[in-house]
Amino acid sequence: MLALRPNCECCDRDLPPESTEARICSFECTFCAVCADTRLGGRCPNCGGNLVGRAVRPPAALAKFPASTERVLKAHAACAT
Repeated sequence: MLALRPNCECCDRDLPPESTEARICSFECTFCAVCADTRLGGRCPNCGGNLVGRAVRPPAALAKFPASTERVLKAHAACAT
């Protein structure tokens, strides 16, 4: 089951579970659409995999299986401003 991480690892932007702006790789590294497209070129800086839109969990399922609250922020060279 997807963890639905709450933020972009690059810029720390909030990405709530219902966000259509979240992008993930196969390891669930999470980035916002802006960072994924402009800074990272659609590739995960952790594993090199492609970044795709994260699924949105329906509210009823979210109540039973809540999103993660653990924020992940890494200092990637591609994310430096």
